[in-house]
Amino acid sequence: MPENHTDPSGNTAAFRAFANTAEPEAPAGASRTPLLVGVAVAAVVLVALVAWLALS
Repeated sequence: MPENHTDPSGNTAAFRAFANTAEPEAPAGASRTPLLVGVAVAAVVLVALVAWLALS
C-alpha cells in the first residue's frame, strides 16, 4: 500500500522547495502588549510578596 506523504528530503528539488517556503507571518493585529503587561504585573506582585515576607 503506497503512502501519500512524500518526504521532501528524498528529492533534492523537493527539499529545496520545502526549505525555501516562507513561514507564515504573525497577523498584523497581533500585539505583544498584553504579554508585557502580564509580565509587569507578575513582577510587581512578586516584589510585593518578597517585601511583605522580608518585613514580617
